[in-house]
Amino acid sequence: MRVSDIKKMRWSEFRSLLVGIGPDTVLGRIVSIRSEEDRDVLKNFTKDQMRIRNEWRLRHTRTMSKKGAKKAIEGMERAFLRMAGLNV
Repeated sequence: MRVSDIKKMRWSEFRSLLVGIGPDTVLGRIVSIRSEEDRDVLKNFTKDQMRIRNEWRLRHTRTMSKKGAKKAIEGMERAFLRMAGLNV
């Protein structure tokens, strides 16, 4: 699939493709890494996982307050749950 295909795609079609993205995919793992807040889980992160998480947080803390960042992460989590068919 090409970016030009996605630009022309309707949201419902794009959403149906995203529903199939699970935690065992690259995108699913990145979203999980970026949104992780459990200190016990964070202690076991690899250097690469911490780098991914820290880069994401740094990029968003420059423009967002802590409250705004938390709200954005919660919104992303809810969106992925809805895309997976879980009405949260």
